[in-house]
This record gives sequence, C-alpha cells and structure tokens, in this order.
Amino acid sequence: MVKRVSFGSSNVLEKKGLPVWRSRLVLFGLMLAFGGLVTRAAYLQIISDDFLKQQGAKRMERTLPLKANRGTLVDRNSKMLAQSVPAQTVWYDSRVIVKATDDQLRQVARLLKQKEEPLIQKVRKDKRHYAYLDRQVDSVLAQKIKDLKVPGVNFTTESKRSYPQGETLAHLVGFTDVEDKGQEGVELAFNDKLTGEDGERSVIRDRLGNVIDEVRELRPPIDGENLTLSVDADIQYIVLSELRKIVQTHNAKAAGAVVLDAKTGELLAMANIPTYDPNNRNALYGPKLRNRVFTDMFEPGSTMKPFAVALALDKGNVTPSTRIDTLGGRMRIGSAVISDAHAHGVMTVEEIIQKSSNIGTTRMALDIPSKEMWDFFHLVGFGKAPAVKFPGSVAGVVRPWNKWKPIEQATMSYGHGITVSLIQMAQAYTIFANNGYWMPVRITKLGEGEKPEGHQAIKPKTAAQMLKMLEMAAGPGGTAPKSQVQGYRVAGKTGTAHKQEGGRYVNKYLSSFVGLAPVSNPRVIVAVMVDEPGNGVYYGGAVAAPVFSTITKSVLNKMSVEPDALLSPIDSRSLVSAPHSATVGAKL
Repeated sequence: MVKRVSFGSSNVLEKKGLPVWRSRLVLFGLMLAFGGLVTRAAYLQIISDDFLKQQGAKRMERTLPLKANRGTLVDRNSKMLAQSVPAQTVWYDSRVIVKATDDQLRQVARLLKQKEEPLIQKVRKDKRHYAYLDRQVDSVLAQKIKDLKVPGVNFTTESKRSYPQGETLAHLVGFTDVEDKGQEGVELAFNDKLTGEDGERSVIRDRLGNVIDEVRELRPPIDGENLTLSVDADIQYIVLSELRKIVQTHNAKAAGAVVLDAKTGELLAMANIPTYDPNNRNALYGPKLRNRVFTDMFEPGSTMKPFAVALALDKGNVTPSTRIDTLGGRMRIGSAVISDAHAHGVMTVEEIIQKSSNIGTTRMALDIPSKEMWDFFHLVGFGKAPAVKFPGSVAGVVRPWNKWKPIEQATMSYGHGITVSLIQMAQAYTIFANNGYWMPVRITKLGEGEKPEGHQAIKPKTAAQMLKMLEMAAGPGGTAPKSQVQGYRVAGKTGTAHKQEGGRYVNKYLSSFVGLAPVSNPRVIVAVMVDEPGNGVYYGGAVAAPVFSTITKSVLNKMSVEPDALLSPIDSRSLVSAPHSATVGAKL
C-alpha cells in the first residue's frame, strides 16, 4: 500500500517566512526608481523644454524665404506693362525618379519641349536629391505634367514675369531672368525698387525634405514698388507700326523713334526695329535686343545745324535777316574743302537753315570761340549721358574744345565729327519748344504737383527765332515738305549722314528727322532715324520725314490737340507730292 505524504509536510516545499527588511528594501528601490523617472520627466518637460525644442528644430525645422512680390509696371493711363504671375518649377528627386518608366519620362520631355533621350539619360545618371527639369513653367502645362503622376517629379510654386504688351514695349520695359532679376530696360534700371525685400518663415520638413507644417512667420516680406511710366502704350503701338512699315518700304537695316512731351520731357514712346517679345526667352539675342535709341552713337548730320545757329543768334553775332555769302557752294578751310549740295550765293540766316547750307552754318560757327561752342553743346546734353538713367545709355563724343582745329569746328557745326544718340537729339530739341528752356528726358510719369527740373539754355527770343526757321525748313521751300501734317504747323530739321566703318566713310547712310508740333504751342517732339535705307533713297527728307508726319498726326489726334493750321485737302496733297529733287541737298 502507497503511503500518502502531505504537500505541506515537504521539507523542500515548506513555506518559510522572508525577512521584513528585504521586502521593504525592494519596495523602497522601486519607489526611488519611479521617483527618478518622474523627476527626469519633469526636468525634460519643464526645465529643458526650450533646449529640446531647439534640438528638434535643428533636425526638422528649417527657415525658408518668403518671396516678396515684384512691383508692377503700368503706363501713364494705368495699362499693365509688366506683372508677376504664378508659375511652377518642375524638379525631380533622383532617389525616387528611378521608378519612372522611360515612356513616362518621354511624355514629360515632350510637354517641356526638351529632347527625350538626353532627358532620360540625365535623370538616370543624376545622383542629386534636387535637380531642375524646368523653371517658370506655365500653370496649365505644369498641371498636364502632374496628371502623368511620374514618380519623383515634384513642383514648387514661384512667380514668372508677364508682359501683356509683348514686343510693343520690349526695349523700354525690358525683361527679367528666371530669378526675377532685371536684365534690360526699366526692369534693370529700377531693379532695386521693383524687387522689394524677401521675408522669412519657419517650417517643419520630413526626412525627404517635404514641408509638412508651417511653424511661424519670422519676418514679413516687403513687396516691390509699383511704377507708373511716362509712356503711352497706344502711342507706342503707333510708333512701332510706322517703323516696321518704313523698314520694309526702304529695305532698311534698322530704325528707331522717340516721342517726348515737349512741356515736361516725359518719354511718351520709344521704339526700335528689329524688336523682340520679352515673353519668349528663346528669342532674346543679337540685334533684336539692341536698344538703338539709347545705345547707338551716330553722326547727326544737319539736325545739328540749329544749335550752332542758335548760339550765334544768342550771342548777337547775327540776326535772322543777316546776309551771309555761301561762296557759291564751296569753301576751303586749310587743305580741306567743304561744300553744299546746291550752289547758293548770299543767303539770310533763315534761308541757311531752310536750305540747310553747310557753308552758311560753318561761317557762323567759326565766329564763335571753341570753348563757348563746346560749353553750349554740353549745356543741351551732348557729350554726356542722357538725364534719364537707362541701361546702355551712351554719352556720345564731343572732343575737348582745346584740341579743335578750324575744320573740326566747322564740320561739327553741321553734324560731322561729333556723335550723339537719338534720345540725346530729341532731348536737345526741347530748347526750341520751351522758350529756350532745356528739359531733361524722364521715363516715369510726373507726380501730382511735381515739376520737371531743367535750365535755360538760350534766350526765349532766340528760341522763337529758331522755331520760325525750323518751320521754314519743314515747309514747301525747305528740305522736308513731306514732314507736313494736315491741320498742324510743324517745325523740324532733316539729317543725312555717311556712316563710318573702320575709320572711313562708306557709301552707307543714316537718315534722320527731328521735329515738333504744333508750332503755335509745341506739345510733342518726335525724332526718327532709319539705318542704312536701301532702294537708292537715303535723304532724311525722303525717308525719315514722312515717318515723322504719320507719327505726329496720330499722336496729336490721340492727345486731342487742337489744330493750328487748317489746310484744304488740295493744299495738303500738294505738300506731300512736292518733288524731292527741288527741295533737298546732299547730307541734309
């Protein structure tokens, strides 16, 4: 029989009591550890809170710029000329784009108008986490790319400069680069004002660099200043259209024109052919970018004569009726001989301007001390950069007076041996429109109550006398009857000058005309130049004067200027059809 043994009677399993101190020690240790955890938690959550936030921010928080909006450009009638619009930057992450198929990448290349295979090779070999596919992509096009859902292709919102007037105002407004910095025109000249100042924001990014939360704005952006230009977009369109016609008609190399407000010096229009579209960056190259009105220096020819004559009148050396012998059209100065296109005998000062006599002008100029003549040229803006600060503006060349030889002073008086820009010439003619007061050119609209700053260059009486002579020069008996405008009295001067190549005069010409209207109360000054007109016609009276006429008529009508010389249609037709051979001379 098996002997039963009680469980509790086992010597091995018999329950024995533990010392009380041992259990209390364990309990105390547990409480001490828990207290340590609580203390540590309190320290981290309360005392070291700022430190931990800083450490976390160093790992996840980033400071990003808050882009300031670039200022807008509008014309004097608040028509938009330049503004920033939303655009997209298309970029890729090389770690993710490897999942994209070649077919997907080809579709992206086609939409971005890039070569397919080079794009595929580029993204396959690239190891960068952030690389551009294209910048300033139109939002509509960007959406088409988004719809493809190509792995690794991402988008960032930025701004793109838009020019609603396109090529019409290209040379004046200019354009910006992909970083929104001005590169040409007003965009460059006023870049600091238009740019503004970027702000800053703090964001949280994930490990891939994506922004997942915006923490706070550290510094608000300061938007760029909006500018109102003096230009009139409608007048500008008229000028550009007429230049395009004249280049085609005369098969010319190029052309430029300026329209100034005669009272304020404000630039109402400034155009060049060839031109370009600032919205199309692929066309921004070569001659199209050349702003000939500001950057091209040329010998002005006979458009310079009124200044030598004005100085002689202002000094009291002559009067409009003073008679001067033009020596039958030929005059020797040292070993050189100067000549007129047509032989004349004794002429009054008025007739010298009307018929554009080189010899008559020379004889008046040689009676003026060279220092005084040099000072006067500078007084009206020749030999120094135009008053308006514009990219590429040239000063032209007026040699130091103490190095002038008699033949040089003679030729400068009728526009040879001196170089100017078209904007300088238009600016100088303000003295004939404002009672002798020289008005600096400006490209921003005058503010309310703001007055232009200029200076008196000649006496009001001299200006009035010159205005009458210039009206005669632009009339039927002068060198530019084709400059006439029906209903308005006009005044102006033609210019035809040989061009130089390699330091020598060549059989190429630059034709010009500078005039103002209406004579009774001048409101606009219009200067036109046509570079290398072809088809055998190159005189300023035949090439540039008709452009002046068309532009001036349209501008005065646009400005609602009251006519001051109503003519019958028969009279007007007779003026336009006046025979060229009877009214022009060489280099007029």
